Amino acid sequence: MSTAETSNRKRLFDLLKTLSYENRDVVLASGSASNEYVDCKQTALHPEGAKVLGAELFSLCEAIEAQVGQMGLGVGGMAIGADPLATATSLAAYDRGRHLPAYLVRKEPKSHGTQEYLEGLKNIPAGANVLMVEDVVTTGGSTLKAVERVRASGLNPIGVAVIIDREVGGMTNLKEQGLFAQALFKLSDFRE
Repeated sequence: MSTAETSNRKRLFDLLKTLSYENRDVVLASGSASNEYVDCKQTALHPEGAKVLGAELFSLCEAIEAQVGQMGLGVGGMAIGADPLATATSLAAYDRGRHLPAYLVRKEPKSHGTQEYLEGLKNIPAGANVLMVEDVVTTGGSTLKAVERVRASGLNPIGVAVIIDREVGGMTNLKEQGLFAQALFKLSDFRE
């Protein structure tokens, strides 16, 4: 890892810890209760946060591609959490000379217009391998729902780049579904 990458990773961690991590009681998307909450949107919507997050997620996407031996031709995930992540990753790729368009997976199809679950499909070839991004993985349920919709749209998800793994089995669930999943951080990293 280069000095710039180490610096980006450290800065991202600091921003996540300051802007996104909280000790408070919450009910997670998985339905389980927790006394730790991580709202990665707070970091992803911050200008510096988006910049370093995009760079780190793109580097992680490249590592995933190397592991699976395939390149992704798009990057996206489930709305609304993955929307700024996919955009930041796409922009970071572009800054490094790579065309990696973003796509968005809706929770519900639009009731008008295309009435589709996915947005951005015109930028990605039909049947293409794609990468997915996720803010926090608990059980992996939300990610797997997004994967299902991506596959139904004719794309082939090859891996998931995750910001934070809550360390309760979600990453294993993703891998059991044939996805190479890797996280930048574990939730336990923030407990200092």
